[in-house]
This record gives sequence, C-alpha cells and structure tokens, in this order.
Amino acid sequence: MSMATYAKRFGLVAVSGSIYVGAVYLGIQLYGGERKGQQAMLGGEDGNKTTSYVFDPRRTTTFQKIAYSYDDEIAKDEFVMGINLMRRALLYFHATGNVLEVGAGTGRNLGYYPGSVKKITLTDSSDKMLEKANEKLRGMSSAEKERHTVMVADAGKLPFPDNSYDTIVDTFGLCSFDDPIAVLKELQRVCKPDGKILLLEHGRTKAYTGLSSYLDKHAERHAKNWGCVWNRDIDKIVESSGLTLEKLHNFHFGTTYYMVAKPNR
Repeated sequence: MSMATYAKRFGLVAVSGSIYVGAVYLGIQLYGGERKGQQAMLGGEDGNKTTSYVFDPRRTTTFQKIAYSYDDEIAKDEFVMGINLMRRALLYFHATGNVLEVGAGTGRNLGYYPGSVKKITLTDSSDKMLEKANEKLRGMSSAEKERHTVMVADAGKLPFPDNSYDTIVDTFGLCSFDDPIAVLKELQRVCKPDGKILLLEHGRTKAYTGLSSYLDKHAERHAKNWGCVWNRDIDKIVESSGLTLEKLHNFHFGTTYYMVAKPNR
C-alpha cells in the first residue's frame, strides 16, 4: 500500500470517527437535555427537594404528559444516533411469526416489521402514547392495519397465556419499566420456547466510566423529564432475568445495546 493510499484511508477513518463521536455527544446532549417548557430541577410540586424521579413508580404519568410532543422531540436524537437503522435491522433480520411489542409507546417501530411477520400486537401502559401509534396506523395500508392490534397493558403483568408469541420486542423500555427484571421474566413466560426476545436498549457503559458518570450525574433530571432511567445496568438486568443471550452488539461507546435473546427454559 502506498503512503498516499494509506494517508487517504487514515483520513477517512479519522473523519468518520470524528463524525461518530460528535453524533453521540450531540445525541446525548439533545436526549438528555431539558424538555421544552419543563423545569429540569429536582423536586416535587410540594417543594420537597428529596423526591427521586429515578425511583418514582409513577412514570406512566410522565408518559401521558409527553405523549403528544414525544415524536417531535425525539426524532432529531434518533436520526443523529442512527437509532432508526438499528430498529429496522433488529426487526428485519430477527422478527418472525406472531409478534408482541411491549413499551410500544407512539409506535416508533411501525413500518419496520418485515412482510413475513403475521401479526403484531403493540402494548404500552400509556393510552395517550398508544393514541399516537393509532394515528400512524390510520395512515398506513389496509394490510398493515389488519396485522396490527393496539392495546393498553402492563408489561410486567401481561394478559396473555404462556407460550403465546414467536417474537417479543422491546425497544428502549428497560430504562422506563419500574421493575425491568420482572418484565423480562414475564416476556419469557409469554414467548414460545423456541421464540426470540429482541431488545434495543440504552444504559450505562462499562468501557467509558466518564460517560457513565455523566449519566449518573444527570439521571434525576432525565428521569423527571422523560420517565427514563438512562443509567441502568442493562447487562446486570438481562443476566438477573435469566434470559439466554444469543447476540449482543454495543454502540455509542457502550451505551446502546442491540440484543437477540431466547427464553431460558
């Protein structure tokens, strides 16, 4: 390889790396920032400064409040960080048969499920979030409408029999469930023994302690504004649930987790 070719390739790598670092930083700043019109300071409405939004079990109230502006506020972040591509890849390559999606929110995975998927049931604890998902479905084809069902349900206490689904999907839900370990155990219950559980999550990084410290420092503000605990230990949660992990890829300096798993039977 000539020096000129080497220099050119090195330059491309350097530029690509700079863009990646910048995108991650911008995405975290945007996603971790203060929501429009909402105070980020810690404290309850009664002025109690010891309120913890990280451990507050009433996150659904936050989801209800942010439902109508959520897509507009999160779209830029997901574009910058390439999240839409990750959603599409996870579902395109791994979702099959009858699918259950928990923590579906406003339906940000709509349009990414491959044609080979027969039925998709979208669930969430927030009916207002699901209203936005239904709005999106109304603008889709008749075939798409027919293969989707939307319903309010608690991911920790699903109203379905054992071994009901071929694929179960959760994207960015482990940060928001009150008991993520219990949810993963429940997902294993309703998943067929030979089925798959697909997870796309964010949490603390093991590789960059400074970044995890940043997430820790701003966890209360972020949880108050978004109902999301972004510094959870995803590795530990998955291990504690008993899930059998088949694939794991980390992105964004270890803060984003792309996982393909199966129930531990």
